[in-house]
Amino acid sequence: MTKIRTIQLLLTCLVLLCAQTAAAQTRTFAGLVHDNAKGPVIGATVQVKGTATGTTTNETGRFTLQVPEGSATLVISYIGFNTQEVSITGINDITVTLTPNAQSLGDVVVIGYGTARKKELTGSIATVTSKEFQTGAITTPEQLIAGKVAGVSITSNSGSPGAGSVIRIRGGASLNASNDPLIVIDGLPVANMNIYGASSPLSLVNPNDIASFTVLKDAAATAIYGSRASNGVILITTKKGMAGKPQFSFSTQVSVATLAKKADVLSAGAFRKLVDSLGTGLVGNVPFKSLMGSANTDWQKEIYQAAIATDNNLSMAGALKNMPYRLSFGYLNQDGILKTDNLQRISGGVSLTPMLFDNHLKIDINLKGAVNKSRFANSAAVSSAVYFDPTQPVHSAESPFGGYYEWYAKDAGTGEVTLNKLAPRNPVALLDLYNNHSDVQRSYGNIQFDYKFHFLPELHANLNLGYDVAKGEGKIDVPAYAAQNFLDSGQHNQYGNRIRNKVGEFFLNYNKTIESIKSNFNVTAGYGYYDNLATNYNYPAFRANGDTIPGSIPTFPLDKPQNILISYYGRLIYTLNSRYILAASLRTDGSSRFSPATRWGTFPSVAFTWRANQEKFLAAAKSLSDLKLRLSYGVTGNQDGIYNYAYLGVYSLSDNASTVQIGDKFYNMGSPAAYDAGIKWEQTKTYNAGVDYAFLNNRIGGSVDVYYKKTKDLLNTIPIPAGSNFSSTILTNVGNIENKGVEVQIEATPITGKRFTWYLAFNAAYNNNKITNLTATRDSTYPGSLVGTVQIHSVGYSPYAFYVYHQVYDAAGKPIEGVYADVNHDGQINQADLYRYKSPVPKFIFGFTTEFSYDKWSLRTVLRANVGNYMFNNLATGASKANMFNTLGYLANTLSEVTKSSFYYGQQQSDYFVQNASFLKMDNLTLSRDFGNIISNRVGLRVTAACQNVFTITKYTGIDPEIYGGIDNALYPRPRTFSLGANLQF
Repeated sequence: MTKIRTIQLLLTCLVLLCAQTAAAQTRTFAGLVHDNAKGPVIGATVQVKGTATGTTTNETGRFTLQVPEGSATLVISYIGFNTQEVSITGINDITVTLTPNAQSLGDVVVIGYGTARKKELTGSIATVTSKEFQTGAITTPEQLIAGKVAGVSITSNSGSPGAGSVIRIRGGASLNASNDPLIVIDGLPVANMNIYGASSPLSLVNPNDIASFTVLKDAAATAIYGSRASNGVILITTKKGMAGKPQFSFSTQVSVATLAKKADVLSAGAFRKLVDSLGTGLVGNVPFKSLMGSANTDWQKEIYQAAIATDNNLSMAGALKNMPYRLSFGYLNQDGILKTDNLQRISGGVSLTPMLFDNHLKIDINLKGAVNKSRFANSAAVSSAVYFDPTQPVHSAESPFGGYYEWYAKDAGTGEVTLNKLAPRNPVALLDLYNNHSDVQRSYGNIQFDYKFHFLPELHANLNLGYDVAKGEGKIDVPAYAAQNFLDSGQHNQYGNRIRNKVGEFFLNYNKTIESIKSNFNVTAGYGYYDNLATNYNYPAFRANGDTIPGSIPTFPLDKPQNILISYYGRLIYTLNSRYILAASLRTDGSSRFSPATRWGTFPSVAFTWRANQEKFLAAAKSLSDLKLRLSYGVTGNQDGIYNYAYLGVYSLSDNASTVQIGDKFYNMGSPAAYDAGIKWEQTKTYNAGVDYAFLNNRIGGSVDVYYKKTKDLLNTIPIPAGSNFSSTILTNVGNIENKGVEVQIEATPITGKRFTWYLAFNAAYNNNKITNLTATRDSTYPGSLVGTVQIHSVGYSPYAFYVYHQVYDAAGKPIEGVYADVNHDGQINQADLYRYKSPVPKFIFGFTTEFSYDKWSLRTVLRANVGNYMFNNLATGASKANMFNTLGYLANTLSEVTKSSFYYGQQQSDYFVQNASFLKMDNLTLSRDFGNIISNRVGLRVTAACQNVFTITKYTGIDPEIYGGIDNALYPRPRTFSLGANLQF
């Protein structure tokens, strides 16, 4: 026993001696690696020359390394850049700028089911990496690339926490099916599903985990995804582990969101002045003046607040032997500018990439999860704050509605209270007495096995197994005394659903270069299985005391819609002499949404690329870094967004209020829905021609694309003859839509020096979107399909064109109430004079980014613009004196617009309210400083201050000119947000 202890003591002493000796012979060295645009180079290899000692740069481009005392040289390298050797004798910190290697073909981008060298791409593809992302308080991932990619429009749905966005790539290609792009995260296609209680599906994805976006725009790039790719594909790659010792990253951010612009309503003083101008106006026998209160209430000020948010993220990345890993954790707590609105998100992620069997088997494991806890504000308060009488107080001691002032009458004899049902509700009460709480959980992930055969290393087998599951549930509570649910005695309702999606894919890839014929063959063939299941719970409606509201019990408490997609696909990319590239793909999809006769759709593509700068006749053009010409054609499909099994006859049971008595019993009767047994895929053909270019060692580069898209077999709801089916309308395949456009993308570094660098990027896109057919036959008399009351789908016009009367004006340019132009010249004004006027879809979209870097300071801004889009200011249609001074027993406020138009009655279908909504927005202004390594030279610190939604220049008179769909119904305002953040690396 004594001998063992003696040996242990000697070993301990030996280890300590070795450690002290090693410590005495090495020192800690730190550095920063960035590109010529001052952006961090993530994952660059840093190695002590002549040794095996090395590491990689982290997410901010920084590294730390134990180097030998005395003289040493570091070798710094990264794919696509020139390798540099740097002497570090006598210094402890360096900043290295890597320059692009114009001859490098290793700039790899993600494409469908694989990767490709950027200079050999055949499709229209754009990549945005983390160093180019939008900064500030970013809650959902799509906001990171707003304004960054030509032809990609991202419009947030509102200013509420976690609100999603409408994403459009090269315009919409459908009327009734989905126009959303397919989103693929680390090889896992994720469904754009409706999770009850989530403001958007992407609100459960932490933007801090994302490394890059790749946007596939033309059919040559998207056709490999077949039936889900008509609207483009967005490939999201998350951050991974890297070789070297563990590196920790902690980021924290505090932000304050404020109301950027109020609705231009009448103040209490202006309101009183207008009422006084009416003299002895009466409501029945009651003068208007007697209905006014003595308060001066700014209702918008009462419902909005300065909203605080905090966002904290911690990650650890490194490698355990030959297994890179990354672990991440995030916590977001964000209040909305509308009082009572709040989102809390807890997220986590695991990424593992082990290599087995002598590096022949690569396993890529990606698991992500999030829990959202939300309280949703009652957004009805936004419009109510516009219309509620500003002379009334927020609270009233006599009010039976929880002490909040409301419009009501009280019988003097019985004391019975009668609520004025048509009056607007108290905006503050709508918020305070409305409790909508949700609890949402989502987890998604996949495991990919990439096996390189020992006997044939050019052949890879890839198996991808993935899942996407979610659970959403919530409750809405409103007390019985609240005016907003007074007639139902309050509410105590619940909602909930479950999502379960499964993905299974297997493909083989063979990539072989034959030097003797200067050729490369890249062949892929695979199979995919996609099973999407939702479980929706239908609950009855309850009063606040728990009593069931009669007639609200659902016939079916449970609904389980499910659809399955099976796919076979293949692709060939042939490269000759590194300059001529031919690519072709073919995918066939079978969907359970269609009948066996029409279930399968085939989607081909073919593309050709010529790398002209590789030709001998351009060898003397030293300033030319890249010149590539691309041509492509392909077909993609669409079946998302329509209901399942539209080819089957479906009978729906009536509710309990529509039962039929047979004998002494009452029965729910079945009513059939119209159906089309031959319904099939929408198909979109796309032609694309493009040029990619770069000059001056890639300091200037970009692309130009021209495209034409035509969708046929459009899924459209059209009228049908009476008696020919079970309804007067049917969803079927008729019609066509065309999109024609041009896209331009430019990136440049005009100035690059040791201390100062100027980087800029600009993109512009023109898109002309037009319906060319809407019926099974060429019927020129068919006016189109009315959408709401002021929009229509018509042949020859853009979808959702405004359908309004042409307003007549007097000599002074003021609209004449109730007087419209006789558009069809038939001598009378009727519905035949409604005409198609303007479109909510912009003709041009622009994005501009610029960054100035001086030493360790950086200033960046992002601007976006839409030109040619129009908005129907529906909020302003309420700006009428009849709405203010009605005969219904209450007074209502309105917009100051009423003093301009002087409309007494609303002109809800007048083109007077169709306004030019073109705009220029500064999305982001960010100032940051890299403080280098602090705390004993071991911790890297970067501090960032940002302002979002800095300003908007527009002629539109509403709150915000950017509302997808073109109808302004009092959107929850997008705030102006100020944020301060810090990032620590250690």
